[in-house]
Amino acid sequence: MQSPADILEGIWTSAGGDRAALERVRLTGDEPQIPSSFRVAVAGQTSIAAAGLAAAEIWRLRSGQVQDVSVDMRHAVAECRSERYLRLDDKPPPPAWDAIAGVYRTGDGRFVRCHTNFPHHRAAVCSVLACEPERDKVQAALMQWKGEDFETAAYAAGGVVALMRSYDEWSVLPQAHALAQLPLISIEKIGEAAPKPWPQGDTKSDRPLAGLRVLDLSRVIAGPVAGRTLAAHGADVLLVSGPELPAIDWLTIDTGRGKLTSFIELKSEAGRAQLRGLLEDADIFSQGYRPRALAALGFSPEDAARINPGIVYVTLSAYGHTGPWAERRGFDSLVQTTTGFNHAEGKAAGTDGPKELPAQMLDHATGYLMAFGAMMAKMRQAREGGSWHVRVSLAQTGRWLWNLGRLDGGLTIPDLTGEAVHAAFIERMPSGFGVLKAVRHSAVLSATPAHWLRPAMPLGSHPAQWPSRS
Repeated sequence: MQSPADILEGIWTSAGGDRAALERVRLTGDEPQIPSSFRVAVAGQTSIAAAGLAAAEIWRLRSGQVQDVSVDMRHAVAECRSERYLRLDDKPPPPAWDAIAGVYRTGDGRFVRCHTNFPHHRAAVCSVLACEPERDKVQAALMQWKGEDFETAAYAAGGVVALMRSYDEWSVLPQAHALAQLPLISIEKIGEAAPKPWPQGDTKSDRPLAGLRVLDLSRVIAGPVAGRTLAAHGADVLLVSGPELPAIDWLTIDTGRGKLTSFIELKSEAGRAQLRGLLEDADIFSQGYRPRALAALGFSPEDAARINPGIVYVTLSAYGHTGPWAERRGFDSLVQTTTGFNHAEGKAAGTDGPKELPAQMLDHATGYLMAFGAMMAKMRQAREGGSWHVRVSLAQTGRWLWNLGRLDGGLTIPDLTGEAVHAAFIERMPSGFGVLKAVRHSAVLSATPAHWLRPAMPLGSHPAQWPSRS
């Protein structure tokens, strides 16, 4: 199997990174760190290291100063489960899942996973099944269905569910074939523009991304982690949401560190005009909605490049941007289920049915790869000009993780509980919710330490405007 250094080299060079920069990276720790037959710890460590190295390279370009980057594997794993270790006023997180979310058997002996944490997704499942939102009633109704038929019907109704497939079953699907043609991260030029000089930024902050402006239109984990990472290296990240959009409070707190947060109603022309105004002065536009949804509102990648030539536009999807599932909704747990991870992990554990990975690793690794891709594209823009489109997906990250190989005996080690997380990985900070104890960023840069200047705040706490660059 590839070493962590070799894996990082693959990520770095695939996006055009200079191999010489890899000499300044130190990766410490051994796998496994948490119980899994997959190399989840290495996936977390190397994706975080790639983003950290990109920030260090930007600092070199802006200041002429080189610096070292180090990432400890255990710290990286803790950060890739940061939502589990978050404490608010010393209280642990509440139950994370809706009462009817989870795994069910179907009438043909298969398993399906339902994601019902958002009310409209729960309503879609119950509408298809014609039952009340109670677990026993959902199970009884599903015994009248074949698994794949229910998956198809639920998606058509606006739900998000997944049939558990083996890796072999997944691999023969047209969507798997489409993904096999894609790189881990796609970075493409989509328009002409002059190179933009690096902003002056806040001269007191001395951080790689100081003065860069990032519009963050994302929810849940992967997209918000990308924004949190860019904020850790000094970017002004403005999280844009809508007052009517559902959110998961605990994740909002955890991923909101370092960000400004505003409400904009994009269904109104006034709101769209407001977002266009922000986009005109942005450097990076990062979004996790289905592309067609934003395109219908006038914010496709091509629209953004017309509004602001030289923009770096980052798109997150569930199953990739090509193939018959390109528009399909999805979350980490569902992609794990349908692409073979839950089946393989269950087989390795000797259980009958799905077994989840011990972290939302597709989400977290994808978030760091989004941040990495955004920074690599921004460096190209500053050097070559142009507008750029960065595309990642949970399923592309999953394909990469699968290809890293398996660990014999990986499921036998003890889990990394909150008590086992080293105190040095945790920081205490104020927020708009109370006092937080949270995992600090695990990429340690020797000259520009990563940190969050702004506290996590309730959604919509700030005006929809950029801070000054003075």
